[in-house]
Amino acid sequence: MYQKHTCVVNASGLHARPATGFVNCAKQYQSQITVENENTGKSADAKSVLRLMTLALVKGTPVTVRAEGEDEQRAVDELVAFIEAGAGE
Repeated sequence: MYQKHTCVVNASGLHARPATGFVNCAKQYQSQITVENENTGKSADAKSVLRLMTLALVKGTPVTVRAEGEDEQRAVDELVAFIEAGAGE
């Protein structure tokens, strides 16, 4: 398992459009990937837009991205970079 911590920087948080971009990125990897809202302790499958949106990831929310599988490090590094770059917005 590989994981990294970061914070949501996008002013609007991970609403539908950036969440879709995040999920599309996550689906490129074979690993099982989850995202955890560190404020609530809730986690969701990173390959599901609906589940990701239930985490209510607003600006400033600390998150942990975790992956387990053959490409876990590449997956986590790319997804954290996506969040830190403003989630495509």
